[in-house]
Amino acid sequence: MTKLAQLMVMGLILFSFNACAAVHPELKAFPAAKDGMGRFVITLPDKERGEDADFKVELIPGKVMLTDGVNQMRHGTTIESQSLVGWGYTYYEVTGKNVAMSTLMAVPEGVQKIEQFVPGTPIFIRYNSRLPIVIYAPKGYEVRYRIWSTGKTAEQAEKGQ
Repeated sequence: MTKLAQLMVMGLILFSFNACAAVHPELKAFPAAKDGMGRFVITLPDKERGEDADFKVELIPGKVMLTDGVNQMRHGTTIESQSLVGWGYTYYEVTGKNVAMSTLMAVPEGVQKIEQFVPGTPIFIRYNSRLPIVIYAPKGYEVRYRIWSTGKTAEQAEKGQ
């Protein structure tokens, strides 16, 4: 391998490492997770100025659990917002009981149990690509998210009597 090819390969490796290692510059304000907790960080894609108002983020706490695959299940968790003292930033914490609730439909014989994500109560927050979304959750929990967007026009309601 020529010297130039070696330098190019090394440059690509360094570039890809730096791209993967990039973190949000404002993340340093948020503390590390306490014992027994995990920290989840969501960095949202940049939007044009003023376009953030057209989006919301749904945060969904939950756990991957062994289920029967037939009944609808919910987890007893929710996400609460907290203020980061001294910074004015908001972080989120998964709270609630470690219990699962289920419908009680009879499961046909021979149905295999499956592992699936059992969601808790989600919350919607405003979209802000300038700050990371930081969520602290007990070990063993997951946080999933969806980005919701509005239509281009708002419909006007008719005045009632």
